[in-house]
Amino acid sequence: MTLDLTALADEHMAAARTAPHGRSAHLVLHDGVLRQTVIALTSGTSLDEHNAPPAASLQVLRGRVDLTAAGWTEALSAGTLRMIPKERHGLTALEDSVVLLTAVND
Repeated sequence: MTLDLTALADEHMAAARTAPHGRSAHLVLHDGVLRQTVIALTSGTSLDEHNAPPAASLQVLRGRVDLTAAGWTEALSAGTLRMIPKERHGLTALEDSVVLLTAVND
């Protein structure tokens, strides 16, 4: 399977801009325990704090986001790849942004 991440980012950013909560997400790859999801967030939109999967990474395709966890915040910009912390965490778009979440669930 080959995916065009640029086209997916365009599609989901357009959907996020018209969505009532300012976000759009789509599971683009699912193979056993591996999942990859494109998530588009309009500026100021957040994903509330949630539990972390056993292993995950976040790649910022467009924009800038804040990754937050207990007592800390890290700003990530387009082109950045970061492991997701093992603790509860959240995500806030500092500008219109699209990320690729890769997670391994047991």
